[in-house]
Amino acid sequence: MLTKNRLLTSTASVVRGCGGWSHANYVPTRRYAEAASPGAEKSKPSPAVTEELKKAWKAVAPILDFPKVPSNFLKQRPPVPATIPAKLTLNFVLPRKSHIEEVDMVTIPASTGVMGVLPGHVPTVVEIKPELLSIQNGAEVTKYVVSGGYAFIHANSVTDIMAEDGYPPENFDIEEAKKALS
Repeated sequence: MLTKNRLLTSTASVVRGCGGWSHANYVPTRRYAEAASPGAEKSKPSPAVTEELKKAWKAVAPILDFPKVPSNFLKQRPPVPATIPAKLTLNFVLPRKSHIEEVDMVTIPASTGVMGVLPGHVPTVVEIKPELLSIQNGAEVTKYVVSGGYAFIHANSVTDIMAEDGYPPENFDIEEAKKALS
């Protein structure tokens, strides 16, 4: 375990190798460590574009407009509900159609393995492999043979599935698929 003196000594040796840096630059690291201690007050993250940054921009480049940043174009993320909703909102997008519905569960054939998604699932992005995707709503189960794509699972119990192509199994002809592959 590093002691405080040993940590400062190792930090100083790193600092000497970096032109222009000093111990003062390592104060935020100490501040983060103090903030992690029990009883420390948690602060909110600062916005990406502050008034101070805009003023500094005007001082350096007075004739240029302030550049656009991604937060200018993106909508605010919907809030994460305090309680887990009873249903999962599914946005299922195929090249020829898309639909939004409230479901109980989605079983996704991810490249890392088959995963079940329920309301309140941890946010995840997965690649979908060619296999059977199933959507469960009550006792009804709808299945699709998908050829790949991506699934985006959001913290607010919304799942977006973008499949390259997908058909109900009863509309899928194996012999026709073998012909297409050969």
